[in-house]
Amino acid sequence: MNACTENLSRYNFSELNDCSEAEFGQFQKLMAALSSRCVLTAEALKAVIASPDARLYVLRSEDRIVACATLCLFVSPTGRKASIEDVVVLPEYQGLGLGLKLMQYVLDQAQSWAPVTLQLTSRPARVAANALYQKLGFRQKETNFYTMKLEKL
Repeated sequence: MNACTENLSRYNFSELNDCSEAEFGQFQKLMAALSSRCVLTAEALKAVIASPDARLYVLRSEDRIVACATLCLFVSPTGRKASIEDVVVLPEYQGLGLGLKLMQYVLDQAQSWAPVTLQLTSRPARVAANALYQKLGFRQKETNFYTMKLEKL
């Protein structure tokens, strides 16, 4: 058992519409917990918050952000789609059911965009996260996922 209690009533959800310097530092820790390659800048976080096609949801314990997820909407010729990105719970808060509560909250928020196809990706090494997504009704798609990072010329 980690240092946190299992009393989920002490946690609250919200959409982040602004970010203080202290909250930015908390986001840096969250993104580092998600990937050691992620280097979050204040400009990148402000761009997410300002985007009309993205919603950044946070889970707080008192004044500390302990988990987050981003919901992004886009439209393609095959329909409306939403992508759930950067789902992460701080390591010391994992195992308390917060990931489940966060995902349920995000799914409730995504309902306002229905009809929409929800997508997410997760590394196979994130066993607990993958089990959670399957428990919530996500199904693994038979596809190859490719990525390419383009830099400005």
